[in-house]
Amino acid sequence: QVQLVESGGGLVQAGDSLRLSCTASGRTFSSYGMGWFRQAPGKELEFVAALSRTSSTTYVSSVKGRFTISRDNAKNTVYLQMNSLKPEDTAVYYCAADTRGYFGGRRDEYDYWGQGTQVTVSS
Repeated sequence: QVQLVESGGGLVQAGDSLRLSCTASGRTFSSYGMGWFRQAPGKELEFVAALSRTSSTTYVSSVKGRFTISRDNAKNTVYLQMNSLKPEDTAVYYCAADTRGYFGGRRDEYDYWGQGTQVTVSS
């Protein structure tokens, strides 16, 4: 069983930056693909970014150039650096782990999920 704990959310103004962190339990973090998803009020879960075990990355088009996903295997942690935040980025952000090591964009490709962290961007 893998436990994922997100942190770093908060209330910011448009144009500000935040860095989300997600720390995983266990010894095999480096073999996982990691993803970030978000869910805004009244909307479906949306893929944001993912990082394979070999550090290949993919992003949803709406965050390209603004968000960066990265990992520190020594700390069992994946990050989501979010710059130039917009009100439409407001959502609960979830990290997820794919034990196969891939970096897909579908919810069902991920085996473990964190509890989520709230990001609110005011205009």
